[in-house]
Amino acid sequence: MDITYNELSLEQLKEINKKSAAAIADFENRRKKDAIQKATEIAKAAGFASLEDMLAAQPAKQKVEPKYRHPENPDLTWSGRGRKPGWIAEALEAGKSLDDFAI
Repeated sequence: MDITYNELSLEQLKEINKKSAAAIADFENRRKKDAIQKATEIAKAAGFASLEDMLAAQPAKQKVEPKYRHPENPDLTWSGRGRKPGWIAEALEAGKSLDDFAI
């Protein structure tokens, strides 16, 4: 399919662009539909009534228990995961250790 685009008019180029955009969208929709159908078959094979039931059955993230507590304000806690809260960072800079805040 050799097309010499330089020889086409603006209207012809726009028509090609329009048709190719529609073909791309149709192709992507077919791929999505096929993927959903395959995922639904897998969900049913696993004993779920539908794909939505399988997705809804995912366990919620469990809350991590705190490992450290602020000595003056017991409402301030930290699990030890993620970024250190300001009060922990300040205490460590002041020479304290995490063991000073362990619960």
